Amino acid sequence: MDPDLTRSLRLPHEFLSQFLAAAQQHGFQDETFGEVGGLPLVALTKRAPGPRPRVYVSAGIHGDEPAPPQALRLLLDRGVFDHRAVWFLCPMLNPRGYLTGSRESPDGIDLNRDYRSPSSAEVCAHTHWLEHQLPFDLAICLHEDWEAHGFYVYELNRAHAPSLAHPMLEAAASFCPIETAAVIDGRPIAETGIIRPVADPALRDRWPESIYLQASGCRLGYTIETPSSFPLEQRVEALAAAVTQAITAIAGCARPFREPIVD
Repeated sequence: MDPDLTRSLRLPHEFLSQFLAAAQQHGFQDETFGEVGGLPLVALTKRAPGPRPRVYVSAGIHGDEPAPPQALRLLLDRGVFDHRAVWFLCPMLNPRGYLTGSRESPDGIDLNRDYRSPSSAEVCAHTHWLEHQLPFDLAICLHEDWEAHGFYVYELNRAHAPSLAHPMLEAAASFCPIETAAVIDGRPIAETGIIRPVADPALRDRWPESIYLQASGCRLGYTIETPSSFPLEQRVEALAAAVTQAITAIAGCARPFREPIVD
């Protein structure tokens, strides 16, 4: 793992500057959709000709989770975000949290519970930007779990599309074990390493990003989690492997959903 990249996470300006420079080399356009505490909130987009799936990937909503932003940078450097899709990336949604290594924002708000009725500056700005990009065919939110003992996925499949959960688990298993608990994060599993909601998730009082995306029309969404107790490099590689496999699977389907959205 690049030690300079790891260090830069505690310097969000530096991390984002490096990320944007690398993204521009891969054909991305960047947009600053907000600012908090002098730190930018950044999104990147990359178009592709013809009908392509619209794929959104986010990271960095919890400042005590270093693996997700690094995994997104690794995917970028490996050229995963190519001509197969129209891409939307948010590499660091909580830059102030990374300054202190805290899950919440400095205002004490868990941003990933603020999407139903946003009160934080970060989520207000993010949802405003998302309103102009949605809907997505596939959304993947990268996370870590300090209580988990293995990798797992949370699936929201409003389109009843072919599930990508098993391919992602198989890819991640090359780098860390799959979570075997029968209850994960307070929710019973549907299958080993897979959570699928039994009740309508939109009925929850506090929405994470993934539920907001589903409620806004995203057809297939995943929150993917690595166990924070494992070495950082393993967590980064597991996240990157799962995303790579999901993208390969969706790009390999001529009609991955009922009708692809033409950009």
